[in-house]
Amino acid sequence: MDLISLFQQTLETTLPVFAMVFIGLGLRKVGWIDDTFVNTASALVFKATLPTLVFLSIIKADLNTSLNFHLLVFYLFATLASFFLAWLWARWRVTHEDRGVYVQGAFRGNCGIVGLALAANLYGDFGLSSGSILLGLVILSYNALSVIILTAYQAGRSPEWRRILKDILRNPLILSVFAAIPVAWLNLQLPDWILTSGDYFASLTLPLALLCIGATVSFNALRSDSSTAFSSALMKMVVLPTLCTTAAWALGFSGAELGLMFLFFASPTAAASFVMAKALGGNDRLAANIIAITTLMASITITLGVFVLKGVGLI
Repeated sequence: MDLISLFQQTLETTLPVFAMVFIGLGLRKVGWIDDTFVNTASALVFKATLPTLVFLSIIKADLNTSLNFHLLVFYLFATLASFFLAWLWARWRVTHEDRGVYVQGAFRGNCGIVGLALAANLYGDFGLSSGSILLGLVILSYNALSVIILTAYQAGRSPEWRRILKDILRNPLILSVFAAIPVAWLNLQLPDWILTSGDYFASLTLPLALLCIGATVSFNALRSDSSTAFSSALMKMVVLPTLCTTAAWALGFSGAELGLMFLFFASPTAAASFVMAKALGGNDRLAANIIAITTLMASITITLGVFVLKGVGLI
């Protein structure tokens, strides 16, 4: 396959996802969607449609293929390594009060929406099912590490582990993973009408969530804290995906597994990082800047990453 054809194939994978993000940005600019819509739609996605999508993806999957413990273990250690590398850099280059927000922005990706959407586009059912299982690990690790780093730099605050654990265990996405794995493992068959209705409902997830991501991008927010935000964004979108993907390849991962991990590593900073920074007294303006910059960068960095990995035959 020549380079032009390969690049066109790459764009066919990534452009539909990022087109929806920029459509959301445009609809917000012309006033067709507002904060009320974004808040309601985001809640619907988080509490209902995304858990449905995750549940259906897992129960339809072949767990012998999708449930890969080597991949899960590597992703966990790569996440921990990314977290500590970003923290070490922040201790050297970032002011004390902004270190927690910087580190969270640098390691916490939007795997549940952007990563999963790209995985579905690139690998179809395998991307959805394996990505959904990986998402359970992502939610657990990202939430715990974010609380640790944010409270470490807020005077008078300490992690409330009982409440954190309770919130994680009540997370609709975690519950959907826990519910789906035994159904898939036991090969239980649900009625066709339930599956069809569920598919209709779940199909709302990715377009609605991507529109909301675009609608929350604020160019006004980019006018301040730019150097710290850009540093965190470069760490999130270039440095850590490159290091983690290279490490995965060196350890023998290839094909769809390597591609799935790259998409998750390279996802832009999660919108939830703003909510958590604000709740724990961090610099929420810096958190918003990092989210905006990484979201805008993602259309370029992820497209180039997929192009290079496909070009050298690794995914």
